[in-house]
Amino acid sequence: MPEGHTIHRAARDHHRILAGQQLTVSSPQGRFGAGASLLTGQLCLAVEAFGKHLLYRFKNGDVLHIHLGLFGRIQKRNLPLVEPRGAVRVRLVSDTHVIDINGPTICRVLAGQEVLSLINRIGPDVLRSDSDPSLAFNRITKSKAPIGRLIMDQSVMAGIGNIYRSEILWRQAVHPKTPGKAIDRQTFDRIWADAKALLKIGVKRNAIITVDGARPSKSRYRERVNIFAKDHCPTCKKAIRRFEINGRRTFVCETCQPLIMEIPIFK
Repeated sequence: MPEGHTIHRAARDHHRILAGQQLTVSSPQGRFGAGASLLTGQLCLAVEAFGKHLLYRFKNGDVLHIHLGLFGRIQKRNLPLVEPRGAVRVRLVSDTHVIDINGPTICRVLAGQEVLSLINRIGPDVLRSDSDPSLAFNRITKSKAPIGRLIMDQSVMAGIGNIYRSEILWRQAVHPKTPGKAIDRQTFDRIWADAKALLKIGVKRNAIITVDGARPSKSRYRERVNIFAKDHCPTCKKAIRRFEINGRRTFVCETCQPLIMEIPIFK
């Protein structure tokens, strides 16, 4: 599943080439035919991201809501048009570009109140300037669930995916199994700030880069990470432990990330 930086980069790029234009919208696959007929010929006002959700806003008040899920992908090309590749659910055509979206988990048209309901279900997005991190902290500090689950819960804190989870918690010396109620405000603020900084790099570089000072590789696999899918910690050289949280692989150095079950009380 694409992490938050990928969706924000797509929103930025799509806004630049679609906003202010009347779009031709179609569904080559056919499964979004009714929705496409509502949107085609309409003026696109803006494209924005909320966590892992893409919203294409149109002047008539309709909003195209896309969530790629595990298997969705986006293809952006310059005109002229070419035949769709694969099962394209929705095609957006401007004066200069064509955007094809294949296999999204969600592809639907929303009206005003439906858009507000969706946004209200999404937690504060680390990449949005209008987010209130206190909303995430308040939910985390009241929970017994592990922090490694909470920061990937998009209703708690939006934008962080599986790779960023392991990397951010390692960088901040927090064990993924630490209960949310054991996370104090100072620790949370470090997690939030690091997530914001790393995902901004991801948007800029179009790659997950969590190693300080590293540049993206020119190879197919462009990530530059510290412990995700690694065998040994780059700091202490001890073995990295692998386990699952909610069915997703998690990586931890239990030397550099000691497990704290409760907040210490000093008298």
